[in-house]
Amino acid sequence: MAKVRIKLKSIDIKKLNELSSEIKEIATKAGTPISGPIPLPTKKLKITTRKSPCGDGTATFDNYEMRIHTRLIDLPANDRVLHAIMRLYIPRSVTIKIEMKE
Repeated sequence: MAKVRIKLKSIDIKKLNELSSEIKEIATKAGTPISGPIPLPTKKLKITTRKSPCGDGTATFDNYEMRIHTRLIDLPANDRVLHAIMRLYIPRSVTIKIEMKE
């Protein structure tokens, strides 16, 4: 039987969790078994820059960090569930990728 794998990525953890809970709720209402949402390791992108605009002066630095959170959801391919997921509102900060698996 074919399976659907949904990958969700975002820097905003609240919106990501809300969307994954909505997908889980849709699948449970339809009566399809769902695996997930599985949290994958968070990617941390770090940038260190000098505070001084000209580069001279004391050696003081600013540290910036961006965290990318990922969730993985597996469920069987069901037309009703997939159409309901396609109609969901996806915030701009969330990236969604839907793959069909055998």
